[in-house]
Amino acid sequence: MHHSATPSSLAETPPRIDPSADVTGASIGTGSSVWHLAQIREGAAIGVNCVIGRGVYVGPGVVVGDGSKIQNYALVYEPARLERGVFVGPAVVFTNDTYPRAINPDGSPKSAADWTPVGVTVREGASIGARATCVAPVVVGRWATVAAGAVVTKDVPDFALVAGVPARRIGWVGPAGVPLEKQGEVWACPRTGARFIETDGVLKEETHA
Repeated sequence: MHHSATPSSLAETPPRIDPSADVTGASIGTGSSVWHLAQIREGAAIGVNCVIGRGVYVGPGVVVGDGSKIQNYALVYEPARLERGVFVGPAVVFTNDTYPRAINPDGSPKSAADWTPVGVTVREGASIGARATCVAPVVVGRWATVAAGAVVTKDVPDFALVAGVPARRIGWVGPAGVPLEKQGEVWACPRTGARFIETDGVLKEETHA
């Protein structure tokens, strides 16, 4: 009798790592896939049931939460932190140097000792669109969506839809990913019916006493 794969049974599957990928010294969770030419550096931790696409770079010590997807050629530089269920689109860049230079003012090569890496944090369920750039240090909030090509230079609130250069909020999105619609005093998801209340630029799930 054939049983279809469930999330629990999938989690028991050993990770699939393409022979061309370089994952020396990294931890890859069960059920995850690492595709061609991906490089996951030492000390990085990829959760269960993740997908790491072709040519992705994950820096040393980066943490990627369960169920996340990092699409082809995304560059996730340390010390980035991705929570559960994060989507990172193709060719996304997470920077880690606030004041990048190849050399010091005296002309000497800049070394690791000459700067302190700063990271991008992406909260649960958030999505980063193709070719977006997140300039560290920034936090992308829960279930937020960063539009393709956006340049994020300041923190993104939970449920915010941001776009542009620099990125600005142009709407709200729910966990389903579709824009919320204003219905009187509340914002509602047209797909799930979930309702949210906006207060002083902050959106939160509607609670019932």
